[in-house]
Amino acid sequence: MEIIQGWWTLLHCLFGAWGVVTAVLMVFVLYRRALSAREDDQLLLGAREQHVAADQRAMFQKISRTTAPIVTLAVLSGLLLIASVGLWLYQGYRSF
Repeated sequence: MEIIQGWWTLLHCLFGAWGVVTAVLMVFVLYRRALSAREDDQLLLGAREQHVAADQRAMFQKISRTTAPIVTLAVLSGLLLIASVGLWLYQGYRSF
């Protein structure tokens, strides 16, 4: 029975870590979406619009910087979910 309780503790930790990682992932995705909503698709480049072009470049750099953390968090979230479900199924099989 001690082993089963240890598995449940591990299972709770895995699901908790998955929840935290997924919540942080959602914050990054929403932040990126908010940034991309402010990005213009077409930019007129005249002498007066040069400051707008600089703002667009800065916005694109901010959006680009969010790509690596989003991919990393998505992969980590997927791995934690797979490990959690696998452990849950294994524990169910063992107690069957």
